[in-house]
Amino acid sequence: MPAQGTHEPITVVIADDHRSFGEALEVALDSEQDLRVIEVVTDGQSAIDAASKDHPDIILMDLQMPGVDGIEATRRIHDETAGTAVIILSGQSDEISLARAIQAGARGYLPKTEAVVGLADAIRRAYRGEPLHTSAEVEESLKRLRRRRAQDGNLAQRIERLTPRELEILQRMANGDTPETISTELGMSKHTLRTHTQNVLTKLGVHSKLDAIVAAIRYGKVRTVDVTLEETVDLTEPVDLPEQA
Repeated sequence: MPAQGTHEPITVVIADDHRSFGEALEVALDSEQDLRVIEVVTDGQSAIDAASKDHPDIILMDLQMPGVDGIEATRRIHDETAGTAVIILSGQSDEISLARAIQAGARGYLPKTEAVVGLADAIRRAYRGEPLHTSAEVEESLKRLRRRRAQDGNLAQRIERLTPRELEILQRMANGDTPETISTELGMSKHTLRTHTQNVLTKLGVHSKLDAIVAAIRYGKVRTVDVTLEETVDLTEPVDLPEQA
């Protein structure tokens, strides 16, 4: 990091999987006299390598990148490269993403829609060691992240309560089988099938068959197919909503 009182520019690396966006941002930031973009990379590992090799003052990091994602790259840069501050710059803009970024060691989190003048100011503030968010904003985001993780843990436990027959029904729904086909091939009445489906919703604490299928896919209990879930699940067939757990 340049010594205070000198006129050396603040050095910046841009990490974004869309090179065209990164290069456009490079042109915009280079118009600021006190900023200099020294490299544009398109994946997380390259951002880590650039931090280690070039020791930039700031890295602008996208979240979604191939290989090592933005959060993991930020964590490694924070742990391994002193003097380099990371600002997450992403199309995703929510409190959970802010909390994940802060936990990984990022100085702040900004949407890609941020005007260049605002982004340049954020770079200068991060370089000076100033926070980009209030402590109240950060704490609220961390609270939401902790609640989300607790909910995820509960859902993982609930998934394990599903019986093999209930998982088979979810798999067939995900495959696009109609209720008539499922009930016939599994040798049950449509009433029994509806009872199984309602039991699944109750166990998982979700409000639709689509939510149940997505949860089962997420935890590896149901395989995905080459069609969209909205096309495979009959969302018009009524199923009583479960009581909230």
